[in-house]
Amino acid sequence: MQTMGLALHTDKYQINMMYAHWYGGTHKRKAVFEAYFRKLPFGNGYAVFAGLERIVHYIANLRFTEEDIRYLSEQEENYDSGFLEELRQFHFRGTIHSMKEGALVFPSEPLIRVEGTMMEAQLVETALLNFMNFQTLIATKASRIKQVAGQDTLLEFGTRRAQEADAAVWGARAAYIAGFDATSNMLAGQKFGIPTKGTHAHSWVQSFKTEQEAFDAYAKVLPDQVTLLVDTFDTLKSGVPNAINTAKKLESIGKKMSAIRLDSGDLAYLSIKAREMLDEAGLPYVKIVASNDLDENTILNLKAQGARIDIWGVGTQLITASDQPSLGGVYKLVERDIDGIMTPTLKISANPEKVSTPGKKEVYRIIDKVSQKALADYICFPGEEQPSDGRKITLFNPQHPYLQKSVRNYEATPMLEPIFVDGLQVYTLPKLEEIRSYHVEQMNMFWPEYLRKLNPEIYRVNISHEVWELKKNMMAEYMQEEDI
Repeated sequence: MQTMGLALHTDKYQINMMYAHWYGGTHKRKAVFEAYFRKLPFGNGYAVFAGLERIVHYIANLRFTEEDIRYLSEQEENYDSGFLEELRQFHFRGTIHSMKEGALVFPSEPLIRVEGTMMEAQLVETALLNFMNFQTLIATKASRIKQVAGQDTLLEFGTRRAQEADAAVWGARAAYIAGFDATSNMLAGQKFGIPTKGTHAHSWVQSFKTEQEAFDAYAKVLPDQVTLLVDTFDTLKSGVPNAINTAKKLESIGKKMSAIRLDSGDLAYLSIKAREMLDEAGLPYVKIVASNDLDENTILNLKAQGARIDIWGVGTQLITASDQPSLGGVYKLVERDIDGIMTPTLKISANPEKVSTPGKKEVYRIIDKVSQKALADYICFPGEEQPSDGRKITLFNPQHPYLQKSVRNYEATPMLEPIFVDGLQVYTLPKLEEIRSYHVEQMNMFWPEYLRKLNPEIYRVNISHEVWELKKNMMAEYMQEEDI
């Protein structure tokens, strides 16, 4: 979780490329890189951008310690002492633009743009992608679950199954951004101010002579926070009846039990029967919590079966993004200094989807003025005429060039915010509640067909004709030169 001392949180080939640039005298040349992903995760219609706060802390504290320098001096590459001294004096002095956390984002559009020397822009690649890829993935998974759960309460329970402490803590934050209501992780609660929730384990019940004794003892200690796990032995014959007894004892002292929790068995059937038993006992206010390897698919199915569940505890499937454990974000060089002139550069690939789009680019969200809904995202060069009120633009998808749509009555919202300018942080990190509110605003900006879980409509990411012409011409020039 610490952001200090992360200069070596990078791949070795970054250090080797930096060394080669230093050795060749090209390390101070200017370059522009853009980070993006090519394919939406989980078959979803959108992704939720997250990870910026950690990236900001990383960049602001990016220094090579004496321990780092000593370690590098021991590498088999035998780095020159002049290069190590360059690292010792290193500070990030570049410029970074980024999407805001909580934004809905889409394939092939720049999420983060890094401008700086070749040396510094190369160094930050690995950590930047690490933070962006993981947190965006978890936030997107959490948003899918939120879409299915609706107004039900969502609790993040994934710490014990997460891939180490950093994943648990920052994953809890990503889930909270996308609509979860609380986490079981106390460190995440302390660090970010996320509400924390917890019940008790089966071991609590097992440590007493009887289930009833265990429930009563727990309620005595925490009379205002009583949620009882009722499936240690027999849910309907033992757990729920004993919980009802405890609830009645709480009522006798002016307290109310919060909930019971189901963690195994047929959650649909058990929740329906438990609800009936609680209501018949005059306890309609007692809610039902469910856990046990839940995700958006099981929650959707349980709702379809009429489950009477009010609160969902989601753990493993969320924090590990088990059905797609990586986002696949990439970081590509799009522009570089050639003889003092910033020149677009292109990456060619045998896989068409991996061909990069050259040049430094801006991203605008085009909003229909009447409906206030998003029409498309529009990518253009900073130097060309920008989309603005009253100026007609053509929404053009190069994959389907015959599909073009001209719009005039729109608002154009720039999506890339300046975060660092010449090494100085110019962006004030918002509070977590502000990020959550921004995410809700973003969700409300899109028609339901783009947000649905199954077979979502494809939201269009369009490029300007200038961007398309440059890419097409550069590809043709390369193919001609290589005689392919």
